[in-house]
Amino acid sequence: MLTGRYQIHTGLQHGVIYPAQPNSLPLDETTIADKLSESGYKTHIVGKWHNGYYKKECMPTYRGFDSYFGYLNGAEDYYTHMRSGGFPELLPFSLWSGYDLRRNETVSTKEKGEYSTFLFAKEAQNVITNHDSSSPLFLYLAFQAVHSPLQVPQQYIQQYEGVIKDKNRRTYAGMVSAMDEAIGNVTKTLQEKGLWNNTVLIFSTDNGGQVYQGGNNWPLRGWKGSLWEGGVRGVGFVNSPLLTKPRRVSHEMIHVSDWFPTLVKLAGGDLNGTKPLDGFNVWETINTGEPSPRIELLHNIDPVKTPWYSEWWSHGYQWCPQAALRVGDWKLLTGCPGDSRWIPPPNSSLNLNEENYLNNDTKKLFLFNIAQDPEERHELSSQYPEKVKELLLRLAEYNSTAVPVRYPHPDLAANPALHHGIWSPWVTSKHADITA
Repeated sequence: MLTGRYQIHTGLQHGVIYPAQPNSLPLDETTIADKLSESGYKTHIVGKWHNGYYKKECMPTYRGFDSYFGYLNGAEDYYTHMRSGGFPELLPFSLWSGYDLRRNETVSTKEKGEYSTFLFAKEAQNVITNHDSSSPLFLYLAFQAVHSPLQVPQQYIQQYEGVIKDKNRRTYAGMVSAMDEAIGNVTKTLQEKGLWNNTVLIFSTDNGGQVYQGGNNWPLRGWKGSLWEGGVRGVGFVNSPLLTKPRRVSHEMIHVSDWFPTLVKLAGGDLNGTKPLDGFNVWETINTGEPSPRIELLHNIDPVKTPWYSEWWSHGYQWCPQAALRVGDWKLLTGCPGDSRWIPPPNSSLNLNEENYLNNDTKKLFLFNIAQDPEERHELSSQYPEKVKELLLRLAEYNSTAVPVRYPHPDLAANPALHHGIWSPWVTSKHADITA
């Protein structure tokens, strides 16, 4: 969303940024905040950053945002704002722990004990209330909810007692209700400020639900972290008095990278000075229901996950990474797309038995017609070998434009114990910049 570019073009195609990694969104990338600032917008970010902070130049206030209030890592305790941090297979996640809440570049401790959903909504309301209406406003509100850990004030869970059997799912529902209330408060503040009639409000998920933490994607296959539809198919809505044709449901193809060109153009800006964008301007698709200009999307190519070789790759795609590509109604997956199970509806017992997944342990290539089979139950690669070849060639074309993966080992100098118990930038600017 921030760059309008696929992960393969930023070097972040393998996994998230962990707390101790000297890594970030590349510093030579133009962000949506940069472009909107050029058009006179005041730009603010509240909530989750998770784009790296190993040096101060990686921080939001150096990436086009006028102000920042939130946390730097991918998750934390909703009340204490503490974050444990390690690294897969190298550092136990219980090894380090630090405080993670900042206002701009300064640690903010007075909010200890405040539930983050309401804390971030309150901050967003303050940004709106204090905004000088002579300038346009871009507010990026990245709630922590409904990410783990599953935490919410008890009164939000009580309404689901006796309705939702599973404890995690019940807490998750309470977290959704709290977030819904918080968004309502932000919307009310926009109205009270007199900004609503010229506002475009976008609400969207960032990935599929995590089934072991209260989420559910039934009847879609897979979940967060996978390339199955349950992991990558998002839902969202756009609410605005500016919409020509409101109150519609759209199934047009839209990708998260499309928000960059869509919002910059809607704001009257231009796209000059950016690296080549992967996103499309989809405003008329949203506004009037026109067909999306997007006819394909690359979910990802992760060359680090390369477990298998096959004769298929003689067509120009020489190895089998974890990858997925959607072209029209067709979706191709290669490598290991992630856990392939279908998790039952939330009111059933969480049954992860053999009946809920297909045994594809040795299969490393899948083809589906997503329009006809969004649940990915009918694998078609043997029936349409020419379509497989066509999509493999397209995948190879994408891969030819990919930049090297940037996934450095953790840096022991990031330990919060060395920084007064706080997750903080730890590399000085004089050191070589691995993300430029």
